[in-house]
Amino acid sequence: MKDLGILNGRVYLEGEFIEANVYVEKGVVVDITTNFYDSRVMYDAGEKWVLPGFIDPHVHFELTVGPFTSVDDFRSGSISASFGGVTTFIDFLDPASSIEGIERALKIRLEKAKKSVVDYSFHITIANPEDNPEKIARFARELELPTIKIFTTYSSTKRRTYDHQIVRFLKVSKEESVMILAHAENDEMINEDEIPVERHEESRPTIAELSEVVKLAEITKFLDGKLYVVHVSSGLTVEEIKRGFHDIVGEGLFLESCPQYFYFTKDIYKKEKGYLYTLTPPLRSDVERKKLMDNIDVISTIGTDHCPFNKEDKLGRFTKEIPMGIGSIEFSFVLMHTLFGDSVIDKFTKNVAKIHGLYPKKGTLLPGSDADMVIFDPEARWRIGEHHSRSNYNPYEGLEVRGKIISTISRGNFIVKDGIFIGGEGRFLKRRL
Repeated sequence: MKDLGILNGRVYLEGEFIEANVYVEKGVVVDITTNFYDSRVMYDAGEKWVLPGFIDPHVHFELTVGPFTSVDDFRSGSISASFGGVTTFIDFLDPASSIEGIERALKIRLEKAKKSVVDYSFHITIANPEDNPEKIARFARELELPTIKIFTTYSSTKRRTYDHQIVRFLKVSKEESVMILAHAENDEMINEDEIPVERHEESRPTIAELSEVVKLAEITKFLDGKLYVVHVSSGLTVEEIKRGFHDIVGEGLFLESCPQYFYFTKDIYKKEKGYLYTLTPPLRSDVERKKLMDNIDVISTIGTDHCPFNKEDKLGRFTKEIPMGIGSIEFSFVLMHTLFGDSVIDKFTKNVAKIHGLYPKKGTLLPGSDADMVIFDPEARWRIGEHHSRSNYNPYEGLEVRGKIISTISRGNFIVKDGIFIGGEGRFLKRRL
């Protein structure tokens, strides 16, 4: 007797769809077969897709930015995630400059994350490091949180990591089996004066991202390091990386982008409610958006940078007054499936798991993996409306999309079943690269 049987599905397994049943015992996949076995719980997938649970590698729940805090805590954010098929997410520790600071930050985030209904992990975040990069990298590996985020900007708030430190981080990344995550913008090219919303993109121009990403790619290639560039916003950046660094893309260099950069352009900042779409890096031109779409194959993963606020929080004339970020986690896969079909599945599953040290526990339905699954109807057509985030607006409201999350399963338990939230209890995941 199996614990759970998902019957009559089109199961996505290692890049292919097969018509099969998936059987689960003690929270893990034990068999994918056309045979029928008795199970305590049986669910007919009705020939819909059965996908590995999605992994969002970039979220910000309960993130405090000055006087503001992102409105989704770990419970509401993870519930929203579950309705989007996300069964694992990776959040960030608050910025720290030392080993002691990292330890404090982890303790705080672990306590907050107990409310999560799906599994979770954390990236370490470094700001203006005091301890040497070698010591930090070694500690990250020992902690089994082997991904270290740095900022190449925000010097005004003492979050910047400087080039001489970045070189040391990238040099040691291979030796200590860690990966450096970079928020990559050239600090000297950013205008932090009082900038009106309609000029938000001009204040953080494409060249600030492109030039910094290229520089970091050069350092990574020279040192044979491991670099993951978060929230790449411009197709020009991706195009340049494809041209100059194709030999290390997917090996030592990984690019992440987010659905907002595929759907919106900087023209929205000129509209009456443009302030609701303020985020960093900002939205780009339509030409750059199209180039991003044309080069989707160069992008390894899709994250969301989920960091929503309420309308009244973002109501400001100047960008300095506005907390940056929007919410996307509930609709990320559906949005990207609408544009690219099944070609994006690995960017939400296997690629993320392999790059961030979760494979094969996560990101696949191979026997022995966690039974994290998404039942997905690829043909459903609908218009985005209500959502489960605590934010009082949805930036994607009104968009017509193709494909719908029907049910979400975490370690063999339904979190969402036929569109109804059941509940869940997330676990903290350690990772190794």
